[in-house]
Amino acid sequence: MPQQQPPAVSVIMPVLNEERHLRNSVRHILEQEYAGEMEVVIALGPSTDRTDEIAAELVAEDPRVHTVPNPTGRTPAALNAAIKASRHPVVVRVDGHGMLSPNYIATAVRLLEETGAANVGGIMHAEGENAWEDAVAAAMTAKIGVGNAAFHTGGEAGPADTVYLGVFRRDALEQQGGYNEEFIRAQDWELNFRIREAGGQVWFSPELRVQYRPRPSIKALAKQYKDYGKWRHVVARYHAGSINLRYLAPPAAVCAIAAGLVVGAAVTPWGFVVPAGYLAAITAGSLPAGKGLSVKARVQIPVALATMHMSWGLGFLTSPRSLAKRVIASRRPSVPAPTADVE
Repeated sequence: MPQQQPPAVSVIMPVLNEERHLRNSVRHILEQEYAGEMEVVIALGPSTDRTDEIAAELVAEDPRVHTVPNPTGRTPAALNAAIKASRHPVVVRVDGHGMLSPNYIATAVRLLEETGAANVGGIMHAEGENAWEDAVAAAMTAKIGVGNAAFHTGGEAGPADTVYLGVFRRDALEQQGGYNEEFIRAQDWELNFRIREAGGQVWFSPELRVQYRPRPSIKALAKQYKDYGKWRHVVARYHAGSINLRYLAPPAAVCAIAAGLVVGAAVTPWGFVVPAGYLAAITAGSLPAGKGLSVKARVQIPVALATMHMSWGLGFLTSPRSLAKRVIASRRPSVPAPTADVE
């Protein structure tokens, strides 16, 4: 019997100011070890660098690449625009600074078939291109940096609340109406929540790996993690019971350190024990995380850890309740997940 042709795949990419990595990211897609038909749809936000020019070059070079506008610049709006402009039964989300492993799509399609899941995803494998990015990558893949999140640190395959990026059945995406565009961050979690609430399965597998390029500066990393913390508090208000101790650790650390500094400065030097203890903990924790890295990278790991922890905690603590109320008001009811096989 002739071998069945694999399902056609649409790769969707929300991009904004990605001139540094876009070409390489698209190359990793087009060179996939996958026998099925493929298209790449790039949703272009209002970039201020050469992203649009590079995207136009990619379109001219390969007929599989297309672009759609995303004038808002918002990630969920970009994703929905790309989904609408794409046409194949399997939808693969990739960011403009993500590099797929060579068999990523083939493995993901196999896992969709084997598990019956609506969405499969794997490990966000952070890798840097200089000493600072190496330090951030080490912090992002260490438990002292991100806790026990499987898509950061790895783990066994199985059902998950959410996964990094995701490879979806199109019918599951369309049944849920795509991404909720009120979620500027955490839109993956919210969509996966609706998929699970409707009876669909979200599946994590360490077989799936995406190389991720960390933010190139302390300022960019701090903004990223402050946004993460702000939107994680929105998620906690949106879905009671979704918070756990891992998420409460950074805001607790911010409060404890602030209190320690105030007490140390105004009451007794013993107050400085708290911030000093935190510094000692992240310094000790950075030692195993930095194994194999340059000295320049290793000494910056505590800086990356402190930036991530403090920014995330501050974002969580300052997340306005009004933002959560607006997002809750936009809540979409989940729709029963389809059960059809990938064809």
